[in-house]
Amino acid sequence: MVVVAPTAGDRPHQLGLGGGVRVVDGPAPPVELLQVVGETAGKQVATARVLVEGFAVLEPPVDAEEAAERADDVAALLAAFGNHLHERTAHHLGYPYNLDFDFSVLAQFQNFSINNLGDPFIESNYGVHSRQFEVAVLDWFARLWDLQQDEYWGYITNCGTEGNLHGLLVGREIFPDGIIYASRESHYSVFKAARMYRVECVKIDTLVSGEMNCADFKSKLLQNPGKPAIVNVNIGTTVKGAIDDLDRIIRTLEKCGFKDRFYIHCDGALAGLMMPFIKQAPKVTFKKPIGSVSVSGHKFIGCPVPCGIVITRLEHVKVLSTDIEYLSSRDATIMGSRNGHAPMFLWYTLNKKGYKGIRKEVQKCLRNAHYLANRLKEMGVSASLNALSNTVVFERPRDEAFVHRWQLACEGSITHVVVMPNVSIEKLDGFVEELVAKRSSWHEGKEFSVPCVAKDMGAENCLCSQHNKRSRIA
Repeated sequence: MVVVAPTAGDRPHQLGLGGGVRVVDGPAPPVELLQVVGETAGKQVATARVLVEGFAVLEPPVDAEEAAERADDVAALLAAFGNHLHERTAHHLGYPYNLDFDFSVLAQFQNFSINNLGDPFIESNYGVHSRQFEVAVLDWFARLWDLQQDEYWGYITNCGTEGNLHGLLVGREIFPDGIIYASRESHYSVFKAARMYRVECVKIDTLVSGEMNCADFKSKLLQNPGKPAIVNVNIGTTVKGAIDDLDRIIRTLEKCGFKDRFYIHCDGALAGLMMPFIKQAPKVTFKKPIGSVSVSGHKFIGCPVPCGIVITRLEHVKVLSTDIEYLSSRDATIMGSRNGHAPMFLWYTLNKKGYKGIRKEVQKCLRNAHYLANRLKEMGVSASLNALSNTVVFERPRDEAFVHRWQLACEGSITHVVVMPNVSIEKLDGFVEELVAKRSSWHEGKEFSVPCVAKDMGAENCLCSQHNKRSRIA
């Protein structure tokens, strides 16, 4: 078993409540996360328990002097935590979050409990809501995906997973005896939905790019000709950023005899908002026979709270709608109560950037992703980048401390950097330089062989000795 503790961020590091603030120079103690790596069924499994040393919830002191000391301790702890978040934000490359935003103009609304409970299109008796902002944002996304106001329904979710849960639930309600088909590289929430709804789920093999293998999809459809198909289509897979071929998936369904017996949910968590702004990208549109699309609001747009958007056809959502007397409204959402601040964040950003601003950021991300992939290869690191993607996949670093420092998301022998609008060329250069320097130290300066990752990213992208003659590096 290996125990991995986080490395220090800022100096000095301030901790502690109750016994006064401790100022610690040098490496910070592992107060953020303890990660224990063990093995289950032959696979490494990480379990985590947040350590709360210095963060325990305590009763307020009765004595005035002690209460004043406690207030000072709390202020110092919060200041130290703010420094910690600044450092973690500066070394954030592995997850698809746009950290470049400023919502200070909306700070005045933090004093209100804004709750958009129930159906966003029908007011309830609860008056502290932001439905005006929410519906305006939903209208914007409906237009983006070619649905008229009187043809769609949707809402702003609490996260991307909720969008997938809702889209697949609509599919299940339309086809109660249907089977969910999803590629093996789909987001884990898709398989969570299948378990929650007790729906049979068939996993489809993928190409080395991460895209759904339509030949395997056809084969598995034909094994279940009597049951409707509920298909999850990835508009950008989690690890490789691969785009499933929506048009080919539709053709496969129709050729296999599933015409009018399928429901397609498009999981566009990150790339769903990027594709409409790339000329050569395949079009995700409700002019095609799809049932729903979901994206995350805190990813490409950027938001201080997790949120998302799900859009479906109005005719479909009727299978979920329930009148709620307590609310004096109707509800077809998953969660009921929903964060009313999130629509305001999204509305503000969309108004501030507009189509031109978003298109500019998409182009920047794609350009910088190509730059990173090329830089890694130049330095002898195996790397790949799917077309139309901002996710650069490369060989997994052998040092968990380095992985933690840059918050890299790893899977097997590979990891990735998701090049978001807040990621500059300077940051990418610093990352590559540090990776290359650390890479040599991991092997104590001795010559070593580049690991083979051909099965994960293709032989053409692998720089191991078997696939590249110049793979031996010092």
